[in-house]
Amino acid sequence: MARLIEELRKLPGVGAKSAQRLAFHILRSPEEDAGALADAIRDVRQRLRLCSICNNITDFDPCAYCSSPTRNQRLVCVVEEPTSIASVEKTRSWNGVFHVLHGTLSPLHGIGPEHLRTGGLVARAQRGELDEVILATSPTVEGEATANWLADLLRPSGVRLSRIATGVPAGSDIEYADEVTMARALEGRRQM
Repeated sequence: MARLIEELRKLPGVGAKSAQRLAFHILRSPEEDAGALADAIRDVRQRLRLCSICNNITDFDPCAYCSSPTRNQRLVCVVEEPTSIASVEKTRSWNGVFHVLHGTLSPLHGIGPEHLRTGGLVARAQRGELDEVILATSPTVEGEATANWLADLLRPSGVRLSRIATGVPAGSDIEYADEVTMARALEGRRQM
């Protein structure tokens, strides 16, 4: 039981108490449920891999985005994590492809440029395979630093670089926007 609790504690967002609750839940569950959980974990590790082009998580290589004949392969949206792809996709207005960095620069946490997956993107840009790269990292200190560093890295290739707009979210009230959000909303304004 102690080993299971310790392994569960390694999951993000799971502390000692949560790990203990999960372990006891698994213990009380029917044996087939525990077996199904173990099989699902094993299958994910054995069958899923990173796409050789964009670094998205996939069960075949290249992934569905990179192998799609209907997507604009010359238009790339750079995101921090595979989970960010869903946010872009749910707009139903994106027809390009993605590139997943698997993190952001964070010197305080020991994450430098060598930890980000940028090699394939830079190589594609240098070979002239890309028209535009949209930097869609989060508007955090780390996300901004990553976007600026990546822009500097890609600029010599001549590819057009753009940054996603940030500002006041739709449906929210301006009076609740902080000064940074409001400043970015004003900077990113567009003509009507």
